[in-house]
Amino acid sequence: MRYIHDIPHPQYKISLYKWNGKYIIKFEVGGMYEQTYKLDETEVSSPEEVHKILDEEFMSALSARFTAMHTDFGDSLIRNGILF
Repeated sequence: MRYIHDIPHPQYKISLYKWNGKYIIKFEVGGMYEQTYKLDETEVSSPEEVHKILDEEFMSALSARFTAMHTDFGDSLIRNGILF
């Protein structure tokens, strides 16, 4: 997997990679959770065009998904007696 560049964002670490004919957009938050999306490189004309995907609606849904991930993980830790 080849690292291309980071995409600046105030809340998330966003990294763009290229691998096996696909762009991979990796979002990280808090050092605990990450989401990865793959996009065929033939779908965009350049790595910079990937930035357009990160519009307000997409980022809002991404944020909600991170919140759900955190809730699901915390609930499992409590349910299984790992956290009290």
